[in-house]
Parts: sequence; structure tokens; C-alpha cells
Amino acid sequence: MDIERVAVVGLGTMGAGIAEVLARAGLQVVGIEVDEAALGHGVAILDGSLARAVSRGRLTEAEQAAIRGRVTPVTGFREAATADLAIEVVPERLEIKHQIFAELDRVCSPSAILATNTSSLSVTAIAAGTRHPERVVGMHFFNPATVMRLVEVVSTVLTAPAAVGAVTGLARQLGKTPVQVADRAGFVANALLLPYLNHAVRLLETQYASREDIDAAATAGAGLPMGPLALLDLIGLDTCVSILQVLDAEFGGTRYRPAPLLRRLTDAGRTGRKSGQGFYHYTGNHGEPGTAEGGTGEDGAPAVPGLVTVIGSSDFDHIATELAAAGINITRNPAHDTELILVEATPAGPVLPAALAAGRPDQVVGLHTNPGPADAAPAELISTELTGAAARLAAEALAAKLGLRVLHAPDRPGFLVAALLYPHLADAVRMVQDGYAPAADVDTAMTLGCGYPRGPFALLDAIGPAVVAEVLETMHDGYGDPAFAVPLLLAEHAAAGLPFLPGESRP
Repeated sequence: MDIERVAVVGLGTMGAGIAEVLARAGLQVVGIEVDEAALGHGVAILDGSLARAVSRGRLTEAEQAAIRGRVTPVTGFREAATADLAIEVVPERLEIKHQIFAELDRVCSPSAILATNTSSLSVTAIAAGTRHPERVVGMHFFNPATVMRLVEVVSTVLTAPAAVGAVTGLARQLGKTPVQVADRAGFVANALLLPYLNHAVRLLETQYASREDIDAAATAGAGLPMGPLALLDLIGLDTCVSILQVLDAEFGGTRYRPAPLLRRLTDAGRTGRKSGQGFYHYTGNHGEPGTAEGGTGEDGAPAVPGLVTVIGSSDFDHIATELAAAGINITRNPAHDTELILVEATPAGPVLPAALAAGRPDQVVGLHTNPGPADAAPAELISTELTGAAARLAAEALAAKLGLRVLHAPDRPGFLVAALLYPHLADAVRMVQDGYAPAADVDTAMTLGCGYPRGPFALLDAIGPAVVAEVLETMHDGYGDPAFAVPLLLAEHAAAGLPFLPGESRP
């Protein structure tokens, strides 16, 4: 099935970008809008993008003219009659999409493919209202369409294989990487990304950790390109609430139910960068970072303790060695009168029992080094319910003396990095376990669609399935939330020592 002429319905930012991508690939494009004003706005977006490409040396003026000449802007649907493919790019409201598809159904050839760029709505529900549901597919581009390489090709139980094959081939022709998925709310990228972002909001609203530490746990701790709260601001909090509502209607559970704080900020008009305020305040395109709280020594910096008790296994010996090299006196005996007792911490076990055993729990701070797969991952300082303020300040000063970047976490299962990341990895495993998409396709969707440097299965293999399973089991035991239960497929890989991606070595 050859596709040479495409109708794009809706020339907003995304629609104009899709029209440009199609025209750059040599296809004839009809850009359809509801009236002249909307059409003029859409054409201005297209022309502005092409002009910027010329100014940056990415297009010649002749190429700009050729691309622009392949786009015919019109009002009304009559020009869609000769299209081999029609793509709607209108607001995420099912009633609007039904209206668009009714018009396309009326004017397009029975052999034409009808595609929706929806990011979260049911393609099946859209197709069901047409005369030829077998020709309806999802073709989900990512914003900005001219840059992002991923296209999710979504088929329903009614979609003809020929239509899926034609759209997949077109995506490759456009220089994109297609991932074929079945019709499930959120497809791959949004179905994985949004519950992870939602969980970050829950950590913030329950005062589990500060917004800065939550975002740093994702970037410095897990190696992701942006922290979840900053990413929510970038996407738009209202947009995220809308997608979560769709996911919640289909899947249910705490991972998908919008966090109360997310709803409250949206209701208050604090929708992120576009409103100037979300989880962060914005001036132009820059967030204003918050200030850290803490006590200081006489020179304005926290005082470094002169004598520290270190308690841990042989794996923790490197900390004692580094402290000694930094001129700090070390003892292994908790009976000695020290200013700080530093205890080796692991995400699968609490620090409190060791603090009680030491006899001076107010002086105990847990230290968890290398908490994630990222290079130069930060250390996590763990405070129990009995840790005193003086001990926390002493631990911060000590970490600064060693040149460690630190995150503050409560003495809860997973601490902070694992508590944020590992349920996200479990969501990805369930997706594969349910036969929804292969692990490699899930990683492709998250790297190309969400900018991850490594997909969730590459991250999981780097950490080790057994490690992730152990921490998730502890989280599930502690909270009782089914969202933290270890997926059967993960348990199998952990027990067998198997990676999820071919060619990966055993962790």
C-alpha cells in the first residue's frame, strides 16, 4: 500500500510539525484547519520552522521553497478526498475526534488509511464510529515532531495488518523509528512515564523528600535526563492530570490515580512552565532553585566531626579508608564517645535496628553509597526517627569533606533513588509480562520518545534483577501497595540470574 498524499487535520504546533516532516520526505500534504484564522496560524508555525532551519544552515532557500510547495493549506475536508492517508492532530477529546473521523469517513476513499495522533485515548473507541474500522490506526508522533524519532504505531483488534504495515513503512520513510503496540491506554511511553511522575508527586506531598532531592535522585542517582517534578512542569501539570485520568480509568491503582497535590496545583492554575509556576517558579525558561536548610559551624559551613564511629560490613571498609585519608579519626566501637555513628545502609533493610543496637540512636546516620546505575551516583544519607539534628549536620559536613554529593532520605524501604526508580522498572516488566511489547521495544520507546539515555530494561540489567526484586519485596511488605509487588517475570529473571536484553552479561 503506497502512501504518496497525506491529509493532516489540525495545524497546531504538533500538526504543523507533522506536516513539515511529511513534506520534507517528499510527500504531498494537505493541511486542514477549521477556519482561515486557524489556518493562518498553522501556516505561520510551519513557515517559521522552515525559516529557522534556513537561518541555521540546515536547509537551503531552494529546499525551503520545495518543501513549502508540497504543503497545500485549506479549510474544510474536500481536499482530503484524494489522500492515501489522513492524520488527525486535534485536542485530546473523544467527541472532537469522532467528529473529525466522521468527516474523513465521508470524504476519503474506502482504501485510505485514517490515523489518529492521540497520545492516550482509545484508538478502538475512535475507530468504532467509522464505517471502515479496519483502516484506522494510531500514529503517535512525539513533540517536537521534526526532532523526535519515535512513532508509536497502534493497532486495534479490528485494524487490518496491511494498514499497520503501510504506516510502519511510512514512519521509516520519514526517518523515524516505529514501535508497534496494541491499543492500550498510554501506549508504551505515556503508560510508563506518567505513573513514575505521579509517584514522584506522592513522595513530595507526603514530605518523603524535598523536590530538589527527588529530582536529583532521578538525574544524578538514576541517570535520567530530567527530574520528574521538573519534567511535569515542562509537559504541563494539566496535561499530565488528563493522561493519568485516562490511565486510571483503564488500569486503576495508586500508580495511575492523580496525586492530590498534582490536582490542587492544576486547579490553582500552577500548570508548570507555560504558566510560570508549577513545582518550581520560572523566569523565562529557567527554574529558580530552592535553598537548602541546615545548621552551620562558626565559618558558615557545617562542622566536620573529629571522631567518627563506622559500622558496616567489609563492603563498607572503603568509607573508613576515605575518612582516614581525609584526616578523620575512625573507631569501630560504638561505645566510644563520638559525634557521629555512620552505619552502612542498604535499600532492602532499615537503619533503625543498627541505630538501636549502637546504644546512641540519636547519633546514628545511615550512609548508602552508589545507590544507582548512573556514573558518579550520589550517596544517600538516611535519618531514622531517632536521628538528632546534630548528627545530620555532622554527616552532611563529613560527606562534603569526602566530596560526596548527597541526597537525604528517610529510613523507609528503598530510601529515595530505589523508591522512585524501582517501581518504574516493575511497570516496564509487567508490560512485557502481559505480552504488550518486547523489552527491546519498550527501551526504544523510552529512549527515543522520552530521552532516556538507557531504557528501563538496560537500567534494570545494570542494577541487577535480583537487587530490584529484593527492594520491591521490601517496599511491598512495608506499604502493602500491590503496585510494589514483584512481577512474576522479574522474580523468574532474578532467580535464574538472567538479563532481560540479549547480549547483556549477568550482573
